[in-house]
Amino acid sequence: MANLTPDQLESNTPIEHNYEGGDSPASLPPSHVPKRRKLDVAVEPILATSNDVSLSNPSKWQSTIEKVVKAIVSIRFSQVAAFDTEGPDTSEASGFIVDAKNGIILTNRHVACAGPFVGEAICHDHEEIDVFPIYRDPIHDFGFLKFDPSKIKYMPVSQVDLRPELAQVGLDIRVVGNDAGEKLSILAGSISRLDRNTPDYGELTYNDFNTFYLQAASSTSGGSSGSPVIDIDGNAVALQAGGHTKAATDFFLPLDRIKRALQLVQRGLSVPRGDIQTHFLYRPYDEARRLGLQSSTEEKLRSIFKEEIGLLVVETVLPLGPAHGKLEEGDILLTINGKHITTFVPFEDMLDSNVHNEVSITIERGGEPMEVTIAVGDLHAITPDRYVEMGGSKLNDLSYQLARAYCVPCHGVYVCEPSGMFRLDGPENGWIIKSVDDKPTPDLDTFVKVMKQIPDRARVPVVYYSIADTHTILMAVVQVDRHWSPFRMAVRNDQTGLWDFTDLGKSLPPRHPKPSTKKYIELDASNGPSKELIRCLVKVNFYMPCRLDGFPRSRKQGTGIILDAERGLVLVSRNLVPTTMGDLTLTFAESIVIPAKVIFLHPTQNFALAQYDPVLIGDTNVLSAPLSSDPLNQGHKVTLVAHNRNQRPICLQTTVTDVTPVTIPHSPTPRFRAINMEAITLDTPLAVKCSSGVLANAKGLVQGFWLNFLGEHGNNGHDNEYHLGIDVSAVKSVLEDVQRGEMPSLRTMNAELVPVQIAQAAAMGLSDDWIRRVQETSSSRHQLFMVIRTDAGTDTADTLQELDLVLTINGQLVTRLSQTDVQYSHDQLDFVILRQKQEMRVQVKTSLVTGEGTNRVVFWAGASFQEPHKAVLQQTKTIPSRIYITSRSKGSPAFMYGLVPTMWVTHVNSIQVTTLDDLIAAVKDIPGNTYTRVRVVTFDNMPLMLSVKMVDHYFPLCEMYRDPQAECGWSTRTFPNASA
Repeated sequence: MANLTPDQLESNTPIEHNYEGGDSPASLPPSHVPKRRKLDVAVEPILATSNDVSLSNPSKWQSTIEKVVKAIVSIRFSQVAAFDTEGPDTSEASGFIVDAKNGIILTNRHVACAGPFVGEAICHDHEEIDVFPIYRDPIHDFGFLKFDPSKIKYMPVSQVDLRPELAQVGLDIRVVGNDAGEKLSILAGSISRLDRNTPDYGELTYNDFNTFYLQAASSTSGGSSGSPVIDIDGNAVALQAGGHTKAATDFFLPLDRIKRALQLVQRGLSVPRGDIQTHFLYRPYDEARRLGLQSSTEEKLRSIFKEEIGLLVVETVLPLGPAHGKLEEGDILLTINGKHITTFVPFEDMLDSNVHNEVSITIERGGEPMEVTIAVGDLHAITPDRYVEMGGSKLNDLSYQLARAYCVPCHGVYVCEPSGMFRLDGPENGWIIKSVDDKPTPDLDTFVKVMKQIPDRARVPVVYYSIADTHTILMAVVQVDRHWSPFRMAVRNDQTGLWDFTDLGKSLPPRHPKPSTKKYIELDASNGPSKELIRCLVKVNFYMPCRLDGFPRSRKQGTGIILDAERGLVLVSRNLVPTTMGDLTLTFAESIVIPAKVIFLHPTQNFALAQYDPVLIGDTNVLSAPLSSDPLNQGHKVTLVAHNRNQRPICLQTTVTDVTPVTIPHSPTPRFRAINMEAITLDTPLAVKCSSGVLANAKGLVQGFWLNFLGEHGNNGHDNEYHLGIDVSAVKSVLEDVQRGEMPSLRTMNAELVPVQIAQAAAMGLSDDWIRRVQETSSSRHQLFMVIRTDAGTDTADTLQELDLVLTINGQLVTRLSQTDVQYSHDQLDFVILRQKQEMRVQVKTSLVTGEGTNRVVFWAGASFQEPHKAVLQQTKTIPSRIYITSRSKGSPAFMYGLVPTMWVTHVNSIQVTTLDDLIAAVKDIPGNTYTRVRVVTFDNMPLMLSVKMVDHYFPLCEMYRDPQAECGWSTRTFPNASA
C-alpha cells in the first residue's frame, strides 16, 4: 500500500495531474516510449537508420559499427517514485559499456534517474542483465550503471573507449543506439559546433548547465537517450543528449568530465564535485564587449586562446550561496587562482579540485577589473539523495537544479509528489513548504521533527509558496494522515542501487474532538419557511487513499444534507463518497469540523449515508430535513436551498420542469453511475452550479434532494458531472431502516432499464390491449421500459435478455422507474416481458445488497486488484475471474510490463487463479527480481500472456480490508516473501 498513493495510481482515466491517460478497456500493454528531453516540441532524436551522407570509407565504418554494437545496450527502466524534478515513470533508452571488466555502462543522468531506479539492460545478442546506478552527476546529463559481466554468457563483453579530445568541428560521426533491443539503429552526421550552450528542456524538470554541448546536423524525428557518438575508429567522442524536431540539429554532451568521473568510479573513489552556486553562460566576444569587456583584456585573451571566440559570463547567482554578494549577473570571468579560464572544462576542473577550499576569482564588471575570494562548496551536498514519504505525498530537500532555474536559495522542503495530504491549492506542482502548524520547516530534518510532534488526523495550517512565484505566500489547512500510509525516510544506497527505507516512528494518537457549539448563518426572511433549511446543510470533504471502483479522483468536496440530527445521519452524493475507504469530514456552521463514517452506499441510486457523533456539535442549531410525503411533479413550485460551487449558500424559487427517467452514459472505465432512476430537473441555470441541497415546498418541507452525479469521461479530457434531483421517496425506506437500528438490506434484480415510448413499443410487437392498459394505468406517463443490460455473473443475466420489454413485475404494470427500485422483499420476481414480439413469463431472482461496497483490495507489482464492482458487472458480459485490476502505480512493474486497469488476471505461472486469495497464494512466494508469467484477459475478452518482474523492495504484496475494529475502518496485512 505504501507506494500506491492516490495521485500516483492510474485508474485508466485521465485524472488530476500525474496519471497515464488514454488506456481503454481494450488497450493492449503499452509499448515503451523512449524517455525524452524536451526542447521546443521534442528532443532526443530516434536513431533511425539513415542514408549515409558520408561516403568516405564505407567499409571502415561497417567494420567499426560491427565492433561497437556489441558494447551497446538497450535499457528498460523505471523511476519508481517521484523525486526532485521527475515524477514516477517508465521508459527505455540506450547506453554503452565503458568498462567491460568491472561492468560499467554509461548513459544519461535522466536514465540513471535522480530517484529510485529499477531496470535492466538488453545486450546486442538479446541477453538481459540487471543494472543499477552507481553514480549520476549532480548537474550534467550522464550517469553510470553497474552490471555483472559474468551474466553475459553468449557473447564477448566489449567496451567503447572515451576519447573526448577527438571531438572537433567537421568530424564525421555515427550515433549508434538500440531501439527497444530489437534492431540496430544508426544516425550519421558531422559535428558542427563544440561550444553550444546547454539546451533548455522546460520548467520544473531537469536541465543541464555550466557545460558546453556539441552540435551536429542530422535529419531525425523522435527520441532515444544514452547512445554513444563514435568516430570512424570506434571511439566515443560524445554522449547523445538531446535534439530538435523542428530543425536538423542534435546535441551531444562532451566526455571530458565523464572520463574523469569514470576513472574515479573505477578506482572505487568518490567523485569530488565543487560549485559556487553560480550559473555561467558562454558569450562571444561581441556580446562580452557590450557587457563592458575592455579592449586590452580581449586582446590579451585572444592572444592566449587563439581558437576561442568568447568568455564565461555570470548568468545567475543564487541568493545565500557562496558567490552571493561577490559575483553579479553580467560579470565576465577572467581567472581562477591566477589561471586564465575561458571555457567550462578548466572552470569545472578548478572547482572540483578545490571542494571546501577558497578560490580567488578575477572578473570584469562593467569594464572594471575586480578580484573576489569565494569558498567552493560540495555539489553533492546540495543534491538531494533522500526523500520523506508521508500521507500519500513525497518531499525532498530543494535541489540545486530547481534553485538555479528559479534563482532562489538552495534550501527548503520541496513537494516532489504533490498528492495526499500535501495536494495543496494553487499551481499543480512546484510547492515549497515554509512552515507546518506555525513551525518553520527550512529543511527536511526539521520537517520530520515537526511532523513527529503532530497527532494523527490533526488539522494544521501549512504555509507554502510556489518556486515559480516566491512573492505569493499561500496557506492551506490540511489533515495529517498517518493511518493510511507509512511515515518513512528513503535514502539512496549506491552500493546496492536501492533506496533504503527507515520508519520514522509511530504517530501520536489522534486528539479526540471536544464538543463545540456554533450558530448557522441566517437567510433573509423573504425566503419564507425555506430559510431555515440552511441549517440542514453541511460541507463534506472526502479523501481516498487508494483509488477503487474506477473512481477518477482521490479528493472530493461538496455538500451533504442532515436527515436525522439526533442520530447524526447525513445524506451525501455518491459522486462525493464513492467508497467506504477514506477520510470523511463534515463542517457545520462554517466552523465545526468533525469526522464521520460512511455507513451505507446505495448500489443504484446516487446517494450514500454517513454518520457523525452528535455530541461533538453540542447545541449547534442544526436541523433535520423535514421530509414531505408529497411527490414532486412537473410544474410544481419549489425552493432550492443549496451550496454553489464556491460553497456559498443560495436560496431561490424555481419550477420543476420535468420528472423523467434519466440514463447517465457509462464511461470506458467502469465506475459507479446511478441507474433506474427518475430525475428532477429545474427551470434555473443556477441549479447546475450547485453541488447538493434540498427542494422544498412553500411550507418548508423537503420534497426532493438536489445532488451532483458523476457522468462519463468527456472528449475534453474531463469528467462530466450532472446536477439532478431525486424524490425523497428514494431515500425514505433506507433512512427508516437505519433509524430503527438496522442496516438496510435491499434486493436488486441486476438489470438496467431505459424508457421506451409507446410508438416504439408497438413496432416491437406490443399489442393494442397492452397499449390501452398503459394509457389507463398512467395518465401522465405513456411509456414502458426495456432491458438495456444485465449484470454479468448474476441469475438475472440468465433470465432477462437485452431488448426485453418489461410489461409487469409481480402483476403490476411498470410505467415508472420507481416501481423497479431495489426495495424488493422477494427473492424472486414474476416478470411478464415482450421478447422478439413474443409475450412470455419469466422468473427473475433478486440479489441481496448490503450497501457496504468494495471491502477488500490487494496490492501486487504496483497494481491494485479487487473483486469486480457493480459497474464492471453492468458493462461486461463475461467474468474471466474475480481478480480485476482497478488501478496501477506509475513506475511500477505493472506499469512497465503491461498490467492495465480493467484487465482480469486468470493465471499466474500457469496456475489458474480465480479469487483474490488465489492470487495471494500464487505470488507470495515468488522470488524477488524474477519474472512471473501472468495471463490476463482484457475488458474486450482478448487473452494476453505477460511477464512481470517482481520488485518487492518498492512494491510488496499486501492487502487492505474492511475492519470495523480499526480506527479508520480498514486494516492492512503484508505478506512477507518466504523466499526472501
